[in-house]
This record gives sequence, structure tokens and C-alpha cells, in this order.
Amino acid sequence: ATLIDPCIKGTLNVLRSCSKASSVKRVVLTSSCSSIRYRFDVQNQQISSLNESHWSDPNYCKRYNLFYAYAKTMDEQEAWRVAKESGMDLVVVNPSFVVGPLLAPQPTSTLLLILSIVKGMKGEYPNTTVGFVHIDDVIAAHILAMEESKASGRLVCSGPVAHWEQIIEMLRAKYPSYPFENKCSSQEGDNNAHCMDTSKIQQLGFPEFKSLPQMFDDCIKSFHDQGFL
Repeated sequence: ATLIDPCIKGTLNVLRSCSKASSVKRVVLTSSCSSIRYRFDVQNQQISSLNESHWSDPNYCKRYNLFYAYAKTMDEQEAWRVAKESGMDLVVVNPSFVVGPLLAPQPTSTLLLILSIVKGMKGEYPNTTVGFVHIDDVIAAHILAMEESKASGRLVCSGPVAHWEQIIEMLRAKYPSYPFENKCSSQEGDNNAHCMDTSKIQQLGFPEFKSLPQMFDDCIKSFHDQGFL
């Protein structure tokens, strides 16, 4: 009720409205790498490199209570169904975990997680291995998806993949005064080693993705400037 219904219904309402408007030439949908990376064959190390052809397994998501990923997967699949039925030119951008400066007056859920880890507010950090991407790269990917005539299908938008433990080690070395989390969560199903293949978007002329230090430095500076740290 909280994640799945609003996610799917909201997307379908917009797409159906767009399909009725002759002035709309292309629709760019923001999905997520969460609709790609949750799979039993990744967990079993049968595959490690993930690209636009891969989809998260709904049964995997249910098994590990990954309902955000479940919602994003169902949402995107429904979007492709509607696009096919209506003949819509749909391009989907699949960002990984978005990091960067604060753009709104208050941190979003993603940035609140980073803030809680830096401030040691929850007593543990996620047992998660995930791709990270700078917000500037996400914006640039959407502009490319909208303006580049050769863009089609899904576009993986992700910088380096890392476990949160690696991120904390990197940040602690540079910002030793903050009380970072020290304990890893015992959650399962979200720590599978993998990499995200971004060759498709790079073949469209997308530049090199920003590094982990760049995106987290921008994030920490923004927290400091806004008074959250």
C-alpha cells in the first residue's frame, strides 16, 4: 500500500496521459538499478556484471523483504507494457544510489541515510553493496535520454559499486571528527558483489562517471553548509 500501489499507479497515470498528447514525442522515465540487481544468480555468483538486459527477480525481492526494489521492478515493467501497447517512444534511466549536494531544504530519504551513517545515529550501517552515482550524472543522463535521438530502451546510470563499509572507511579517513557507524547490519540479500555495465550509455557519448570521493565530498560539504553537520 505504501510503496507498490502509488509507484505503479502514479507512473501509469502519467504515461497514459502522455499517450493521449500528440505533442509528446518521447517520455523519459526514472527507474532504478533496484529493478536490475536483485537476482538469485547474482547471489550465487553465477553472474556478476549487470546491464540493461537484466531484471530483478520479484521472488528474490519478496524473500528478503526488498519491497522498494519489488515496487520499482513492477513499476518499470508496467511502464514498458503501456509503452508497447501505445507505441510510445519510452527511454528509461536506471540510476543507482544517488549521492551529491542537498538540493531541497531538507534531506531526502537517500541523503538522510548518509547523514545518519556519518552521525552514528542508528547504531549500525546497512549490509549493502550498491552502485553509487552523483546527482549531476543522473541529471545529465536524463538530458541525454531526452535529447539524443539514438537513445532507446533502458540506460544504466551508475558509478562505482561498493559496500557501505568501504564508504565509511573512505569517509572516516578524510573526516575523522564525525562519529561514523561502526557496526554492520545483519540484514541479508542486499550485499551481493556485482558491477554495473554502463557501456550502453557511454556509447551514446556520456562522459566518465564522477568518482566516489567526488560525490561524497560534495554531499558532506552540502550537509556542513546547510547546518546538518
